[in-house]
Amino acid sequence: MTGYGRPARRDEQGSAVVEFVTLGVLLLLPLVYLVMTLARVQAGSFAVSQAAREAGRAFVTAPSGSDASGRARAAASVAFGDFRFEDVGRLDLACDGSPCLRPDGRVRATATVRVPLPLVPTFLDGALPTSIPVSASHIETVDRFRTLP
Repeated sequence: MTGYGRPARRDEQGSAVVEFVTLGVLLLLPLVYLVMTLARVQAGSFAVSQAAREAGRAFVTAPSGSDASGRARAAASVAFGDFRFEDVGRLDLACDGSPCLRPDGRVRATATVRVPLPLVPTFLDGALPTSIPVSASHIETVDRFRTLP
């Protein structure tokens, strides 16, 4: 107590800055991680969409049935590479009949990617999910006036 019966005032100058910085960092780090994760998942979404669409188009425009699968996989590989998913991208092709490249035949291209979560070590793979699966399908129709090879 100081004179005249009033309690002494504690000097709190600068403590608001420390509190602001501490709370700012604690709230900003999860937000930055969330943005990084959502950006990678969005890139995975774009990659599978483009890979499925381009693989379907490459398949149905192939000159022969033996070349079609290779062309589709090459087109999907380029699409996965554009978004840096070369090693985790997968493509599945399915036809609705035989032969695949008959007039009005339909081909389904399904692209799948497992998007790894950023900054999560791989040794945690068995304990918790370390990736997010993303997939897309595209159905392409063979030209009606195509001649059978």
